[in-house]
Amino acid sequence: MDRLKGYRLYLAAVLIVYVDMAVLAAMLPAARADLQNIVFDQYQRWRPRVRESELVRTVDIDDESIRRLGQWPWPRQAVARLAQILSQAHPAAICFDILFSEADRSGFVKSSGAAQRPLAVASTTTAPEAASEGDAALADAIAGRPVVLGELLINGHLAGPVPAKSGFAIVGDDPGKTLPQLTGLIAPLDVLAKKAAGVGFVNWQADDDRVVRRVPLLMTVNGHMQPSFAIESLRVAQGASTYILKSAAASDETFASSSGLVAIKVGDLVVPTQSAGDIRAYFAKADPRFSTPAWKLFESGADFSDFAGKIVVVGISAAMLSDVVATPLDPSTPGVEAQAQLIEQMLDGASLLRPDWAFGAELLAGTLISLMLVVALPKISTLATALLGALAVAALGLVSGLGFVKYGLLLDPVTPSLSSGAVFLAGALALYGQKRQQLTEIRSLFGRFVSAAVVERLADRPEAIKLGGEQRRLTLMFCDLRSFTTLAEHFTAIELTSFLNEYLTPMTDIVLARMGTIDKYMGDAIMAFWNAPLDDAAHAANAARAALDMRGALAELNRRWALGLESGGSVRHLKFGVGLNTGECCVGNLGSTRRLDYSAIGDEVNIASRLEGASKIFGVDIVASASTREEAPGFAWLEIERVILKNKTRATAVYALAGDADYAESAAFKSLVERHEKVLAAYRAGDFGAAANAAAAAEGLAPDDLKGLYASYYKPRLSRLAADGVGPGWEPVLALDTK
Repeated sequence: MDRLKGYRLYLAAVLIVYVDMAVLAAMLPAARADLQNIVFDQYQRWRPRVRESELVRTVDIDDESIRRLGQWPWPRQAVARLAQILSQAHPAAICFDILFSEADRSGFVKSSGAAQRPLAVASTTTAPEAASEGDAALADAIAGRPVVLGELLINGHLAGPVPAKSGFAIVGDDPGKTLPQLTGLIAPLDVLAKKAAGVGFVNWQADDDRVVRRVPLLMTVNGHMQPSFAIESLRVAQGASTYILKSAAASDETFASSSGLVAIKVGDLVVPTQSAGDIRAYFAKADPRFSTPAWKLFESGADFSDFAGKIVVVGISAAMLSDVVATPLDPSTPGVEAQAQLIEQMLDGASLLRPDWAFGAELLAGTLISLMLVVALPKISTLATALLGALAVAALGLVSGLGFVKYGLLLDPVTPSLSSGAVFLAGALALYGQKRQQLTEIRSLFGRFVSAAVVERLADRPEAIKLGGEQRRLTLMFCDLRSFTTLAEHFTAIELTSFLNEYLTPMTDIVLARMGTIDKYMGDAIMAFWNAPLDDAAHAANAARAALDMRGALAELNRRWALGLESGGSVRHLKFGVGLNTGECCVGNLGSTRRLDYSAIGDEVNIASRLEGASKIFGVDIVASASTREEAPGFAWLEIERVILKNKTRATAVYALAGDADYAESAAFKSLVERHEKVLAAYRAGDFGAAANAAAAAEGLAPDDLKGLYASYYKPRLSRLAADGVGPGWEPVLALDTK
């Protein structure tokens, strides 16, 4: 139940964060759009639009043209001459990205000879003396020719009549309400507007960062729809008279909105749009091959053949006139270049669209990634989950990038990535807090019994803890100092405490380091077991290694005590006894409702305790049962005797632990085993004299820790048996009547 409760808290944490992120995404569209623009702009920088049709050219009134032909504004006769020159090349359309909203005010300075006029006008055939005649000259130059003029839509009073050069046919609902609404305009002079083949607004719709990304193709002025300069240029170039507007209600797209535009058909071109009648601009890198400085057109012998059949956009890039816009590719793109690229984009059919279903798809992607992370976090490591999330986000970015490259789709990988990232962080923090709480609880429960490493493993695998008691196969250890009662008489209470700390600390450290669990301390005695609370497949071997390490630690303590380095030099050479046994026990939280201890109980515990006591009889320090020896066969074992423990009826073999695996393979141990087996064979055959002789020989080969087996056990026992004799039916078994 506690684990289920913790998992519920984890799910609640990630759910709250996910909902918060979704609400923020819905409530902060501007912030979301800014993030999207960063990605979509980068896509354009990585993969600019490729020019395919090459049907658009620009005539650029640049700084050099101003220097050569005179300051701006040029006399209208000069502009008229420019229109005449371009008309000679038979372009598809001549499009002036210039406002001719005021009457020509250019004058002429007369001298005693001929009229003095700017260089640009010197090639005109007439020299009218009034400015109004300049406007008339321009009107005559554009009359009957495919010329498009620019206008500027504003929020203010009308500065003239709304030009109407084309008609609008609507398929579906009237999209007028979804188009940008303005109240006024700055239109070309009426004399020019009447002669022009087309008039379109030159407005740009820049975002808050002043970058042009969305460009309106239609807007309304007091209820009158007006086309943009770019799409009007396409209409005039094709000789079309009407725009066909297709609304969402007439679309067969399943996910289309209920109102707004879907596409504009102009001539033979169909331009997909957003619902507000705008398109996402897709810019190409500027190419000087497609631009001609205006001054070159006035040079004698100029070649105009490149303009034939093209849409020619005339505009200004001179620095002082500030007709520049910021684009994702260039923060200072001349307006004439931007208009030309917009026309070219529509000609090439290179659209960038953010479909109506995009936000829903992004929300679904973020939800799926978040769900994947929520499921993975509790099951695998945080790092592995982070890598999994990174792969999912990378896949999302790849899908977004491919959608841009293949289909011109603008799918946002940032918002779902951020939402899933927030969910991941929330989940990781929730699990971390949960783990810290579990670690605190586990440390409180098990910190006295097991090593810090085991506590960490338990925190990682709390399901491995089964409180309240369970049946497990354990290897148990009892360790007790010899003659501790006599030793304690020489200490004060404080000195005894200090001594026990000196002794028990290294012994405890060894048990814990060998994956053991301390059950309890009983004065100088230690009870420990292996294979709980965590599984330990090598529990018998780890217990045997711990016993050997404790033997070495006691030897080091004896050396220090002998040198007077510990306990004031008042401790004599000490020995301990260790009993090891392996078997089925009940292990868990045992005690009362007021106090619980993690402990093991069962008959196998008693056997381990009795083996520790029997070590004194056998004259060795480490005694183990046959079950422990069978589960840890790689050590140096010597069979001592077959014994019947108190309250038992069946005899079992007990073994002395002579050393580790290296000693078991040594020649010295193999020689000892050979002699020792002769002792057992003669003893069990009832030849006690031969057994005594073999025991004396084995004693000479035995290490110090095993000499007592022969000197203190075999020799006295064999001598007593030889003296007393044995009756019929005698068996070589020792009955242990003490605990």
